[in-house]
Amino acid sequence: MPDSRQILIGAGLDGQPIGQALHLANRHGLIAGATGTGKTVTLQRLAEAFSDAGVAVFAADIKGDLCGLGAAGNPQGKVAERIASMPWLNHKTQAYPVTLWDVNGQSGHPLRTTLSEMGPLLLGSLLELTDSQQSALYAAFKIADREGLLLLDIKDLKALLNYLRENPQVLGEDSALVTTGSSQALLRRLAVLEQQGAEALFGEPALQLEDILQPASDGRGRIHLLDASRLVHEAPKVYATFLLWLLAELFEQLPERGDADKPLLALFFDEAHLLFADTPKALQDRLEQVVRLIRSKGVGVYFVTQSPGDLPDNILAQLGLRIQHGLRAFTSKEQKSLRAVADGFRPNPEFDTLTVLTELAIGEALVGTLQEKGTPEMVKRVLVAPPQSRIGPLSEAERAALIAQSPLAGRYDKPIDRESAYEMLLARKGAAPDTAQAPAAEDKPKGDFADMAGGFLGGLAGQAVKSAMRQAANQIGRELVRGLMGSLLGGSKKRR
Repeated sequence: MPDSRQILIGAGLDGQPIGQALHLANRHGLIAGATGTGKTVTLQRLAEAFSDAGVAVFAADIKGDLCGLGAAGNPQGKVAERIASMPWLNHKTQAYPVTLWDVNGQSGHPLRTTLSEMGPLLLGSLLELTDSQQSALYAAFKIADREGLLLLDIKDLKALLNYLRENPQVLGEDSALVTTGSSQALLRRLAVLEQQGAEALFGEPALQLEDILQPASDGRGRIHLLDASRLVHEAPKVYATFLLWLLAELFEQLPERGDADKPLLALFFDEAHLLFADTPKALQDRLEQVVRLIRSKGVGVYFVTQSPGDLPDNILAQLGLRIQHGLRAFTSKEQKSLRAVADGFRPNPEFDTLTVLTELAIGEALVGTLQEKGTPEMVKRVLVAPPQSRIGPLSEAERAALIAQSPLAGRYDKPIDRESAYEMLLARKGAAPDTAQAPAAEDKPKGDFADMAGGFLGGLAGQAVKSAMRQAANQIGRELVRGLMGSLLGGSKKRR
């Protein structure tokens, strides 16, 4: 019989259930395999298992069919046969509590963060800056902190760069870093980002992590899906940078949990190779560090990709659960990679791992789990259990109904444009900001505390107040995430 303290994956060749102990699920994992071998269905199965255990899930929906989690399944054919072959499965068709997100706000709730929260290193990676341009960006963020200028969206940063170019005396000792040429280069990069539609990612109300962690009314973990079906193809760097930001924010904000009976959150990073493609060495080092440490915060990170070779060795070494679907090897290079994948498992004397890798059918996988003490189990050949939700996408009507019924409906839908660097710098010029973008005079912030109090007394919506308070607090503690994901000019100093 399956153990309720496990994340059930499927059945071994002997018909017995195979799973990963729930208290070890924060040791991260990998789902790999060639296209069409069943990675998405395996991801769906794991997301369901985490939800049933009361663990929140955040995953990217790359192909647009993972949203089937929001509807009950209708198993037929081979899927129904596999369910029948697992009498202990206690399979029941059901929908799961799903929240849909979309950076552009078209197929889900709008998903936003602020430039200040993202920080200069992640933003520099997104803009693909040279070293000199990156230094100029660091200097701009440093001066924004010093001058009390909130960088919320792209127009804020553009206004700041223009201001520094026109008022070089403000730079002080950093004058050599922000030149006319570097400012113009940064403005061009920002223009390209806007052309890709990435400006929708930056602004307020920004994503609140507590909304991701909130369970469903029935106690199951809520499954949050980012519709990345267009984003990953049209702006893959934006997709990867957002996921890196989310990981950094979780590390910064979540408290230490130590050894717990289950994780707090499971993150699934599909197309995981994009997280490391053309990533600056400094950022990759920080990412590896955060992945290593974040498990103590109760977060399990699961990478989904075609081959384990898509991930750095230092990341692979930290993964406790490995689910490897079939691979194909036609060239000598592919055969060498295949051997490396086989060597990554603890051998099982009952079969040759290298041979089985090329024989696995759709829905089959080689699975390496962890024993109770955290040591690797012998690899097993596993039939992955079918999900209880729908295998396939929701219709447009079903998706719209899910968004309308969401507990977050209306909380993120309307953008908020409060006073920030753009309006402040216009005021310094003596120009009146656009009334459509600027708050009323009596609502303008007069400092961190006044920002919060004024926003409250001015009758702003509850989400705006929370966002304003969070931004004010982050102005004090922002250096922590910059210290982990790249500190200002290489140094990390907490502002007092």
